[in-house]
Amino acid sequence: MRGWGLAAAVGLMVVSTSGVMAKDRQGYLAAGEGVNLATILPGPPTPGSPRALADARAFRDSRALRGMARWQQATADVSSDVGARFADALGFRPDWTKLPLTRALLARFDADRSAAIRMAKAHWQSPRPFIGSDLPICEPRTPGLIANGDYPSGHTAHGWGFALIMAELLPDRANALLARGRDYGDSRWICGSHSQSAVEGGYMAASAVYAREHGNAAFRRDMAAAAEELARYRAPKTASPR
Repeated sequence: MRGWGLAAAVGLMVVSTSGVMAKDRQGYLAAGEGVNLATILPGPPTPGSPRALADARAFRDSRALRGMARWQQATADVSSDVGARFADALGFRPDWTKLPLTRALLARFDADRSAAIRMAKAHWQSPRPFIGSDLPICEPRTPGLIANGDYPSGHTAHGWGFALIMAELLPDRANALLARGRDYGDSRWICGSHSQSAVEGGYMAASAVYAREHGNAAFRRDMAAAAEELARYRAPKTASPR
């Protein structure tokens, strides 16, 4: 188990919105300033507990969705390209080359989010629900996926963090964005890649990091700049005079 946990800590890789590895980007928080999810989250359920049994039942029962529309959506939601996956909720598909401030903000937030998740996964070292089962999941069972711990779900936190930030920047789209963020996270247990409790942990993890970021002056400044950038991006384009 210790060897598996070490592999989880080393193997965690999360793609940021910009397509750059989050771990290669500098976040807003210096070492020691980030949230300690091991003290904030409840952690994975104890084996054999009612919650653990409920997780196992949810994994087993949701395999019946294979081939259905919700399974297909979960398969598509394996993508970390939140700009594309959240396009309907945003009301547009963002061209990040024209939104450099927003792109940089999201990448820096995701670096802090990824660091917090990485430490939490190494702390709990919980196996994913499909391990030890031959039941189908909606993505390949790669060595990297197997080595990357279940709790908390970094993929869920990635999507929920994006939803929280964009809901603040685009308040007129907040309801749609937050609903999509929850749906994006639920895709992880429907896929079978994560347990339901790990998905819930992912929501809480992203919310904790998001709250902590607001205590950072650079984050607040970049949020204000991104809001202005998005307002210009979304402004109606006037036709050129002939």
